[in-house]
Amino acid sequence: MRRLRLAVFDCDGTLVDSQAAIVRIMGEAFAAEGLPAPADHAIRRTIGLPLADAMALLAPDAEAVRIRRLAEGYRDIARTLQHDPDHHEPLFDGVRDALDRLARSGWMLAVATGKGRRGLIATLTRHDMLERFLSLHTADDGPGKPDPTMLRNAMAFAGAAPADTVMIGDTSFDMRMATNAGARGLGVAWGYHPREELMASGAEAVADTYAHLAELLLREPA
Repeated sequence: MRRLRLAVFDCDGTLVDSQAAIVRIMGEAFAAEGLPAPADHAIRRTIGLPLADAMALLAPDAEAVRIRRLAEGYRDIARTLQHDPDHHEPLFDGVRDALDRLARSGWMLAVATGKGRRGLIATLTRHDMLERFLSLHTADDGPGKPDPTMLRNAMAFAGAAPADTVMIGDTSFDMRMATNAGARGLGVAWGYHPREELMASGAEAVADTYAHLAELLLREPA
């Protein structure tokens, strides 16, 4: 029987370059609370975490009620931005070709992201990529990264075993989620955490480009 192989992709920092939008939204959310905007590098470090966890790291002295307001403000601003025709989160180079190659070789494709479902669907629809993925697993569905729930749900939906599942992402949170789910982790070098951190968090390799990522997966036996 043919192996059921599943490639699960993070979104922000892996499929799309959303850091400019996230930094902008975060700054506006903090300004609405009368707080100075966090440094860009600090914001990038939290991309991929559940929003409340990210806010708690960026505003460590804030009380719980203020953390909730920051998170709610971020969501409101993000929803408004999604309807802006000038809003753009560009795909990283080579995404479409790599996904096409994997699909032709029998890989099933899914997404597991800290992004909300509405935002994820808007992003994938804007790039005409929604139908490429068998299933979508988001921050709205339960515990966020590095908890393994999203990845386990993706595997259960596809009927794929952990040994035949690869979590592809740009952060240590993605790699730790893979390890926690018993799956494999493959890092990407174009995102928001450095190569050394990805490897230390459990990545079996780090792809330099989407063409390299496809080569790493396609050299495996079917």
